[in-house]
Amino acid sequence: MNGRGGDATAEQRPAREWRPLRTSRLVQYLLLQAAIAGLCVLALLQSLPGPPAQYQVTAFNLTEAGAERAVTLPYFSSLRNAMADPPRFSGKFVRPAEEAGHAWSVFLPRFTNGVEVTVNGVAVLDSRRDPAANRPDRNAPAIAVIPPSLLHDGDNAISIRLFIWGPVTGFLDRISVGPDELLRPSYNLRTLIFVTLPVVFSSWQAILAVILGIMWVMRRHEPAYGVLAAAMAVGVAQAFLQTPMGDVTPLSRLNVVLIASAPIECALVLTFALLFSGMKWPRYGWILFLPGGLLALAGLLGNQALVRGLFLVLAVPMVGVSLVLMAVITARSALKRQNVASFLLGCAVTIMLTCWIADMLAVFQVVPNRIFVSRLSYSAMLVAIGAGLTWRFARALNEVDSFAGRLVAQVRVTEEKLKASFVREEERARAAALARERTRLMRDLHDGLGGQLVSIVALSERGNGGEGIADAARAALKDLRLVIDSMDDIGGDLMLSLGSWRERALAQLRPHGIALDWRAGTAQGLPVHPELRPWHVIQIVRLLDEAVTNAVKHADAKRITVRIETLAGADGMERGCITVEDDGRGFEVTPEGTAAGSIKAARGLRNMRSRAARCGAELELSSCLRGDVQGTQVRLTLPHRFPDSDGAAG
Repeated sequence: MNGRGGDATAEQRPAREWRPLRTSRLVQYLLLQAAIAGLCVLALLQSLPGPPAQYQVTAFNLTEAGAERAVTLPYFSSLRNAMADPPRFSGKFVRPAEEAGHAWSVFLPRFTNGVEVTVNGVAVLDSRRDPAANRPDRNAPAIAVIPPSLLHDGDNAISIRLFIWGPVTGFLDRISVGPDELLRPSYNLRTLIFVTLPVVFSSWQAILAVILGIMWVMRRHEPAYGVLAAAMAVGVAQAFLQTPMGDVTPLSRLNVVLIASAPIECALVLTFALLFSGMKWPRYGWILFLPGGLLALAGLLGNQALVRGLFLVLAVPMVGVSLVLMAVITARSALKRQNVASFLLGCAVTIMLTCWIADMLAVFQVVPNRIFVSRLSYSAMLVAIGAGLTWRFARALNEVDSFAGRLVAQVRVTEEKLKASFVREEERARAAALARERTRLMRDLHDGLGGQLVSIVALSERGNGGEGIADAARAALKDLRLVIDSMDDIGGDLMLSLGSWRERALAQLRPHGIALDWRAGTAQGLPVHPELRPWHVIQIVRLLDEAVTNAVKHADAKRITVRIETLAGADGMERGCITVEDDGRGFEVTPEGTAAGSIKAARGLRNMRSRAARCGAELELSSCLRGDVQGTQVRLTLPHRFPDSDGAAG
């Protein structure tokens, strides 16, 4: 019992130590996200540089819904749809006489949704001509140069009609009327921030969509890339499509569906966050796509007014819910996995959530101005995704480099082991070769020289005279020379050994008065065999010795002919051929290729065939007993390549 209690305590101790560490990391993460949110708020509270204050026009008489009253810009209208009878702002500005030589402009930093500006009763600006500037989520400014003929010194009348078509209520920011060179920098700055940068970010988003699509195609087992690629593609479609202003057409319906597809994009990004963090897809995850599906149906079956009304009810809350869920998911992933990608994604979600809250405060007129920044904050998500992919790619490269380094080290160690193994194998092979050569020499000496020495001893013990002893001694000396000659390095050229054999054959035939006729059928004689070994040579030479000895002892021949040539086989490969012929008495050859009637002759022929087989050669024997032509022919055809071992022995 005590032992079990001690083990349980040891198992619980790491969990107890982990809880404070996890809590500490959670607190640090939340404090960091709070700091990021605070910095975002400080940045949003900063106002952009504007034209000089003396050129601002803020006091107007507003005619709205049949009533007229004095208002001061910026102004929030309560209307969500005012196209036939839009709010009309009437006011005036003063152009000093000394400014008559300068071009003047009217500058509108922000408005919802479209404006028409007239100066002294003449229209100088109509934003409805630029559909890209009429999106409610855009902060596109407008500026128009006032023709000099319309202006006069002193008071000038200005009138602004504010066209509202939802989904949010109308809004008109402070306007400025003054010298163009003083208003143009503010217009350029706002155009850069609210028009050019979103286009750049959207282009970057398109590039990310292509990259992620390629990654998903190449790595189908990671569907997170495919989901994120689809989200990026939807975002690109939203960014570059224009709000339909004319008649309803199939293309305009499609534009409405895509522009209102923010909840679909949010659902896809949320799905990516779930998959990227390693969480399982929830059972009711399809609900995430329900708001986007309803908006799509409204765009296809209904009208633009219906889509704009549903956008506030379905899309805006869905964006907020998705951001909150993503904040929770990325926080969990960052704390659990502790990787850079999840951390960066969590920081981006905090920035987007803060900007979304700021936009909601602007929609509900809690803040005194209306600048939608959620579209700009989406760039933080793009930066986080790009940085996360780059970090993951760099980490993969580091892992590959590390693996390659380990592999090189392992290959080097294995190579050293193989080298040592090769050295040991070479030593074993050398030792085995030496052992085989000793065995061969012992066998050759035993078969040849040993038998001759036994004969000499037997003759000397019987006292039969010196002639037999001398013959046996000469035979033993001949065999010893044969063994010694076979040890010479002939470089695979069998002709060198045959030259020595020729001298010994002449010495053997001379006492018997037998002539030796040596013929070379081809210029090169026999082909060179690099794999030729001494035991090959000794088998061939002894076979030839046996053929000559049989001719001397049994054939009563007067001439022995040795013909050496190189022949081309049926397979096109060259093979050497050695033929020994005599003109003596022949003998009857059995169907098995042996001599008939003589047991000793048959044994000799079997030995010759065995020697030929051990070298991989072919032996042919032919003999004639009657007729004008008599004699015996021994034909030895050498192999194209000699065997490496003596395993062919029969």
